[in-house]
Amino acid sequence: MDVNAKVGVLLPTVQTQWETGDDPREAVDLAVEAEALGYDSVWANDSILTPRIEALTVLTAAAARTERVTVGTATLIPVTRRPVNAAHTLASLDVLSGGRLVVGVGAGFPGRFGRPLHRWSEVPWERRFARLDETVALWRRMWSADGPVTFHGDVLRLDDVPPTVRPHTPGGPPIWLGGSTPAALERTGRLYDGWLPYPPRADDYAAGLKTIRESGREVTPALFVSVAVTDTVAAGEERLRAYARTNYGMDLDNLRQIQAVVAGPRSYVAEYLQSYAEAGARHLICRLATTGLGEYRNQLKLLAQ
Repeated sequence: MDVNAKVGVLLPTVQTQWETGDDPREAVDLAVEAEALGYDSVWANDSILTPRIEALTVLTAAAARTERVTVGTATLIPVTRRPVNAAHTLASLDVLSGGRLVVGVGAGFPGRFGRPLHRWSEVPWERRFARLDETVALWRRMWSADGPVTFHGDVLRLDDVPPTVRPHTPGGPPIWLGGSTPAALERTGRLYDGWLPYPPRADDYAAGLKTIRESGREVTPALFVSVAVTDTVAAGEERLRAYARTNYGMDLDNLRQIQAVVAGPRSYVAEYLQSYAEAGARHLICRLATTGLGEYRNQLKLLAQ
């Protein structure tokens, strides 16, 4: 079965994905291998709460070593960066990649994955959605302006911001929003270029995409999904249980309530992914459920097949 969507992989940039003796620099080599195997994109996720290679750093290195694949963030948390500095960095990466950048963004989640990001970034938790939307609007203004930009929003108020380098992509790289809440769906349809959620059921994905399209704007529908190819479904379940504990500190049943995850034989995995393609997803971003770079390389090949 061929999955009717573009397929990309999340690079292994997080320390929990490395075993003793692994060289983290291999993450860039694996981007090159993914391109050679025919993947459409390579991605990096973003956090300051756990040890990892910073997302835009590894994507810049990957862009320099590849020619065809999209390089993207899945997802970037803009609150951890000063908006003006981030605009310069993203524009520079778009230039150096020849226009291959996609910027997936999120506002952070309540609880241990969200509030600490704001605390350590010295940014208020309140009004985080408005802050995110205004940051994106500021970026787009800066990426299109011929001179200094003045931006007065409800949260961000900046005067005479110096222009940044003009991105390779006219108007700047596309920006996709992560999230499936009713408010996120409304904002996606109104303000963003793509949608990057991870709902645990394909019918939920279809319903969310229908809501976005009712806004009258077309967006790129994508999906973030955790994947492993194993000999049997039982072996896949065991792998996912270990993956959930190592990467999220939760059991598999709880993870399945919030995130799309699948592991099993190739036909089983393909059928699961195809269900999201039939629900409307056109770009699948796969996080390989591995805890070592050697096994990541093996899964990269298995999924490509």
